[in-house]
Amino acid sequence: MTDFIYKLIWMFFIYSFIGWAGEVAAAAVRKHRFVNRGFVNGPLCPVYGAGAVAVAVFLPELHDRLFFLFIGGMIVTSFVEYLTGRTMEKIFHRKWWDYSKDRFNLDGYVSLKSSLAWGVGAVLMIRIFNPLFVRVISLIPGLVGHIILGIGMGLLMVDFIGSGLAVLGLRKKGSRIGQITDELRKTSVILENRMTRRIQGRMVNAFPNLEEVREKAGAVLGRTEESRQAKPFAEGCSFYKLTAIFFVSAFLGDLVETVFCLITTGELMSRSSLVFGQFSIVWGLACMLLTWILYQYRDRSDRYIFVFGTVLGGAYEYICSVFTELAFGTVFWDYSAIPFNLGGRINLLYCFFWGIAAVIWMKGVYPVLSRWIEKIPARAGKILCNVLIVFMVVNVAVTGLALARYSARQGGTAQPSVVGDMLDEYFPDSFIESRYPNLKLTD
Repeated sequence: MTDFIYKLIWMFFIYSFIGWAGEVAAAAVRKHRFVNRGFVNGPLCPVYGAGAVAVAVFLPELHDRLFFLFIGGMIVTSFVEYLTGRTMEKIFHRKWWDYSKDRFNLDGYVSLKSSLAWGVGAVLMIRIFNPLFVRVISLIPGLVGHIILGIGMGLLMVDFIGSGLAVLGLRKKGSRIGQITDELRKTSVILENRMTRRIQGRMVNAFPNLEEVREKAGAVLGRTEESRQAKPFAEGCSFYKLTAIFFVSAFLGDLVETVFCLITTGELMSRSSLVFGQFSIVWGLACMLLTWILYQYRDRSDRYIFVFGTVLGGAYEYICSVFTELAFGTVFWDYSAIPFNLGGRINLLYCFFWGIAAVIWMKGVYPVLSRWIEKIPARAGKILCNVLIVFMVVNVAVTGLALARYSARQGGTAQPSVVGDMLDEYFPDSFIESRYPNLKLTD
């Protein structure tokens, strides 16, 4: 693994342990006894590690801009916390933490109080702790460090799977997932013994809300095949609805940007993110995430959606800019010439555009598009979505290879190979520069 990834994994484990220690200490103060507050059995809270990794990846360049570092830390880590909480509730049908009683919370997954704490933590991480931990990590012999991380990741994976199966086993046996869990436990001696019951007891002790799973799981998961078939394709905010939204909005986003550039610059230029097809990944993911997060708030006021879209859109565009630069060594847009910009990655005017786009999307486009999607025959819709997913995965992979090869050619490091020669033939410099007219290489 590269030195960058090596250090990130170490950061994940270090901050996961620090987060676990903090949670245990807080629980001990409240309950006057030891409670393992982690999802896994080991002394780790992975959500803290994931938040720390996000800070280490996306925010180092804000080191000298304290205010933006604090705000960026709030946004990035709160998104990680929100995404983790919502995903775990989707899987286990139970909230693992709940800020609903706090003022200014978002679905109970994130609150202003916790976000402020994350912001302060991000400042401390970037300014103090991360440089300190990097120096400590550099003292560990390379081979020893890799062995430790390999063992740690293996144990964490086994622990996570075991804890997940134990929680699923808490569900009522009549539910579909409960039946699957029972079958898995029948085929595994380890999961049939007292270890599973011990893990379940620890989980209920650490997260009392899980006790209600026994009574409510059947009502949540006990749907019959007939009732599922009676529902329309991609009802509500389902996986296939979000998938369809991604592809439609990726195409429409590319079209809108092309027309906008034509009007403002007088030039017809490509705005696609990929080498095949007219798709803007940035717009596709933005509309999909916005729909997923704001679906239950779609009837809120335009002002609420505008503010949310402005903040989320600006943060999202900044993260996309950092990610593409780290992943491909390229910059696809640069707002340095526009007033009130942040590192050339985002600017205030375009953040407002994100807010306006959020209102137009949630109030105007999404309701109409949702009704059209639900009219698609279920079988045909699922087949079409699955085919498009495979196409998009291949498209993204080929695009990544083509951009990496272009960077290698420009840097004079391209070596002859079968794949490299094919990329040189089908995606020469002229194609890449025409496909991405604003592309800039970085160190």
